[in-house]
Amino acid sequence: MELETKLDTYTTELLDSICKESQQEPSENVEDDIDQLYKTACEQEKTGPIVRLFSRLKELSEENRVTSLSRKQLEELAFKHQQIDEHMVSIGGRVGQALAIAENANSRVTEYLAEKDTQAPSGIELWGQIRENQKRIQKKLGMKDKDWNSFQGQIRNAVDSVEQLGELIDLPGSVLQDIARVTKNYRMRLTPYYTSLIMPGIVNDPVMLQSVPTGEMVDNAGIEIPPVAADHSPARLVDQFYPRVVTIKSTNMCAMYCTHCLRIAHIGKKDKMFSKEAYGEALDYIRAHDQIRDVLVTGGDAFILPNSMLRWLLEQLDAIEHVKMKRLGTRVPVTVPMRIDDELLDILEESNDRKPVRVVTQINTAQEVTPVSKQGFKNISKRVSAVLNQAVLLRGINDSSVKMWKLCETIQEAYVRPYYIFNCSYRNPQFVHFRVPVERGRDIVESMYGNISGDAIPRYIATAGGKIPMHRSNVVRGEGDELILRKPWNGEEVRYPDADKTEYEKDSFAFSRY
Repeated sequence: MELETKLDTYTTELLDSICKESQQEPSENVEDDIDQLYKTACEQEKTGPIVRLFSRLKELSEENRVTSLSRKQLEELAFKHQQIDEHMVSIGGRVGQALAIAENANSRVTEYLAEKDTQAPSGIELWGQIRENQKRIQKKLGMKDKDWNSFQGQIRNAVDSVEQLGELIDLPGSVLQDIARVTKNYRMRLTPYYTSLIMPGIVNDPVMLQSVPTGEMVDNAGIEIPPVAADHSPARLVDQFYPRVVTIKSTNMCAMYCTHCLRIAHIGKKDKMFSKEAYGEALDYIRAHDQIRDVLVTGGDAFILPNSMLRWLLEQLDAIEHVKMKRLGTRVPVTVPMRIDDELLDILEESNDRKPVRVVTQINTAQEVTPVSKQGFKNISKRVSAVLNQAVLLRGINDSSVKMWKLCETIQEAYVRPYYIFNCSYRNPQFVHFRVPVERGRDIVESMYGNISGDAIPRYIATAGGKIPMHRSNVVRGEGDELILRKPWNGEEVRYPDADKTEYEKDSFAFSRY
């Protein structure tokens, strides 16, 4: 068999282009360079020198320059490359095709790599400033190290008044007045730790936007929409949309109350621990419906429950034969990671050994991931079957490709799998200013494909009588600011109000209004 017949089409095409006739001779310096590349390629049993030689020859051919190397010499090196490569990749495939494809792919993330750490820095990259913030906040609150590093100390010293907030964050008086208007009706609470994640001097800091209410929450509140889950709560403490999944709303308590919370108007003014009788009714409902296999324990925040209560509740669920999976909804690892103690980890592992436990968290900006929270997630990931993230698409927080890509990559590196991105709910007029148009959300999510790791790409979801994936085929049509969505599981079409584009495109909102 002739040598040439063993070379693939990519290689023969590359050789044809390199060995074509040309009127221009390379300079003496270039020829010396080619000779040295050729010598190295012949001497070494590596593919790299051969690739460098052929890449340089390809450049010269594109400049319409010839080489003194014969086609036979190049064919021998081409065959050598193919023999050395473990997968018999040809030099034509590598130099003529693969390198260009890789270069093109790399170019797609050049802008992202240049901007990600300035536009969307993580709490790990900001850790020096966060540590300075912590020292300042700890001193102002009179907290000892023991209090700062304990869950109880963080909750005892939580920031829940406008006066406290004004002492810790430099905000104009007009902002504080607006916050006071909001806190007459809605709860505000930030742990000292979460407060330290707010970057001084950033007008619409993404952590501050999630935790400090602005006047829009009162100004936007129009006709009261029925409480979230009022229309799908078949039993006490229970929500149910789907035949095989139910939610137990185990508490109204959170370490930090988010400004975009679905239950923002219905969490009450005071922390509440529910009675075992209330839990009993929820458990009775689950026992009576053997189609239920997956139970989400949320709140509030499931990790706010005392260890003894959480252990008891998981044991009760594990004792129900048809319950096969448990999920725990929590923001604690990013709002007060001190809560993740050995006893909690042991409880998770004990229950996970009986039936799988998945921890479902909500991280909306890479800024929420610090060395402390990352370690917490790492510890949790060793004890449960999965740690998943359900982000909410929020204006000014994660509504760009750079911010969302950085969020997804950062949490993946923190042992958390990106799971869902929820479009911000239309049911709550209190946070209409946070809503992002669906088309923008789809562009952001679809921009991830082919650019970041596949398992770092979450599903884009809107809640409208159930979670509807926002694939383009599920958006049937729209009129004005209203969309018609199709539920993929039964074909039902539902109306879904989109974000007000005029509101979204306003230059200023939240703290930037001041």
